[in-house]
Amino acid sequence: MNNGKIEIKDMEFHAYIGHYEEEKMLGTKFTVDLVIETDCKTSGISDNLEDAVDYQKIYQIVKKEMNVVCNLIENVSLRILNNVFKDFPIIVYAKVKVSKLNPSLGGKIGTVSVCLEKKKK
Repeated sequence: MNNGKIEIKDMEFHAYIGHYEEEKMLGTKFTVDLVIETDCKTSGISDNLEDAVDYQKIYQIVKKEMNVVCNLIENVSLRILNNVFKDFPIIVYAKVKVSKLNPSLGGKIGTVSVCLEKKKK
Protein backbone atom coordinates (compact mmCIF):
# COMPACT_ATOMS: atom_id res chain seq x y z
CA MET A 1 0.00 0.00 0.00
CA ASN A 2 1.33 3.45 -0.92
CA ASN A 3 -1.12 5.62 0.93
CA GLY A 4 0.11 8.66 2.73
CA LYS A 5 -1.46 11.29 4.94
CA ILE A 6 -1.81 14.94 4.06
CA GLU A 7 -2.56 17.27 6.96
CA ILE A 8 -3.84 20.81 6.53
CA LYS A 9 -4.02 22.47 9.93
CA ASP A 10 -5.17 25.70 11.51
CA MET A 11 -7.19 27.09 8.62
CA GLU A 12 -8.85 30.11 10.21
CA PHE A 13 -12.22 31.59 9.26
CA HIS A 14 -14.69 34.16 10.51
CA ALA A 15 -18.01 32.39 10.02
CA TYR A 16 -21.68 32.73 10.86
CA ILE A 17 -22.35 29.32 12.35
CA GLY A 18 -24.39 28.90 15.51
CA HIS A 19 -27.79 28.24 16.96
CA TYR A 20 -28.35 31.76 18.28
CA GLU A 21 -29.25 34.73 16.06
CA GLU A 22 -26.39 36.72 17.59
CA GLU A 23 -23.91 34.12 16.29
CA LYS A 24 -25.41 34.32 12.82
CA MET A 25 -25.32 38.14 12.80
CA LEU A 26 -21.92 38.80 14.38
CA GLY A 27 -20.12 35.59 13.52
CA THR A 28 -17.14 34.15 15.36
CA LYS A 29 -13.73 32.66 14.66
CA PHE A 30 -13.26 29.03 13.74
CA THR A 31 -10.33 26.82 12.88
CA VAL A 32 -10.46 23.77 10.63
CA ASP A 33 -8.00 20.86 10.53
CA LEU A 34 -8.18 18.24 7.82
CA VAL A 35 -6.34 14.92 7.55
CA ILE A 36 -6.55 13.11 4.22
CA GLU A 37 -5.32 9.64 3.35
CA THR A 38 -4.65 9.07 -0.33
CA ASP A 39 -2.36 7.32 -2.80
CA CYS A 40 0.91 9.26 -2.73
CA LYS A 41 2.98 6.86 -4.85
CA THR A 42 1.58 7.94 -8.21
CA SER A 43 2.08 11.66 -7.56
CA GLY A 44 5.42 10.97 -5.90
CA ILE A 45 6.69 9.31 -9.06
CA SER A 46 5.04 11.59 -11.62
CA ASP A 47 5.68 14.86 -9.74
CA ASN A 48 2.43 16.02 -11.38
CA LEU A 49 -0.29 17.97 -9.54
CA GLU A 50 -3.01 16.22 -11.58
CA ASP A 51 -2.04 12.95 -9.82
CA ALA A 52 -2.25 14.49 -6.34
CA VAL A 53 -4.69 16.09 -3.95
CA ASP A 54 -4.47 19.82 -4.72
CA TYR A 55 -4.20 21.62 -1.36
CA GLN A 56 -5.44 24.87 -2.88
CA LYS A 57 -8.65 23.20 -4.10
CA ILE A 58 -9.12 21.56 -0.69
CA TYR A 59 -8.79 24.96 0.98
CA GLN A 60 -11.35 26.44 -1.43
CA ILE A 61 -13.83 23.65 -0.55
CA VAL A 62 -13.38 24.33 3.16
CA LYS A 63 -13.66 28.10 2.67
CA LYS A 64 -16.85 27.74 0.61
CA GLU A 65 -18.52 25.55 3.23
CA MET A 66 -17.42 27.80 6.11
CA ASN A 67 -19.16 30.70 4.33
CA VAL A 68 -22.55 28.95 4.49
CA VAL A 69 -24.67 30.17 7.41
CA CYS A 70 -25.90 27.22 9.46
CA ASN A 71 -26.81 26.21 13.01
CA LEU A 72 -24.29 23.51 13.87
CA ILE A 73 -20.61 22.81 13.35
CA GLU A 74 -21.64 19.19 12.78
CA ASN A 75 -23.40 20.37 9.63
CA VAL A 76 -20.43 22.23 8.18
CA SER A 77 -18.09 19.36 9.13
CA LEU A 78 -20.18 16.83 7.22
CA ARG A 79 -20.48 19.09 4.19
CA ILE A 80 -16.70 19.54 4.09
CA LEU A 81 -16.11 15.77 4.19
CA ASN A 82 -18.74 15.02 1.55
CA ASN A 83 -17.37 17.63 -0.86
CA VAL A 84 -13.74 16.60 -0.38
CA PHE A 85 -14.67 13.01 -1.28
CA LYS A 86 -16.83 14.13 -4.20
CA ASP A 87 -14.11 16.29 -5.75
CA PHE A 88 -11.17 13.93 -5.13
CA PRO A 89 -11.96 10.27 -5.88
CA ILE A 90 -8.37 9.28 -4.94
CA ILE A 91 -9.06 10.08 -1.27
CA VAL A 92 -9.69 6.91 0.78
CA TYR A 93 -10.09 8.46 4.24
CA ALA A 94 -10.54 11.92 5.69
CA LYS A 95 -10.98 13.42 9.13
CA VAL A 96 -12.12 16.97 9.71
CA LYS A 97 -12.06 18.93 12.95
CA VAL A 98 -13.98 22.19 13.13
CA SER A 99 -13.37 24.27 16.26
CA LYS A 100 -15.28 27.32 17.45
CA LEU A 101 -12.87 29.65 19.26
CA ASN A 102 -13.92 31.23 22.56
CA PRO A 103 -17.55 30.03 22.53
CA SER A 104 -19.89 31.97 24.79
CA LEU A 105 -21.00 29.24 27.16
CA GLY A 106 -20.92 31.21 30.39
CA GLY A 107 -17.28 30.71 31.30
CA LYS A 108 -13.73 30.78 29.97
CA ILE A 109 -13.51 28.11 27.26
CA GLY A 110 -10.85 27.93 24.57
CA THR A 111 -12.66 25.89 21.93
CA VAL A 112 -15.56 23.61 21.22
CA SER A 113 -14.80 21.13 18.43
CA VAL A 114 -16.48 18.51 16.30
CA CYS A 115 -14.42 15.77 14.64
CA LEU A 116 -15.93 13.64 11.87
CA GLU A 117 -14.29 10.87 9.86
CA LYS A 118 -15.23 9.23 6.59
CA LYS A 119 -13.82 6.22 4.72
CA LYS A 120 -14.27 5.32 1.10
CA LYS A 121 -16.69 2.45 0.69
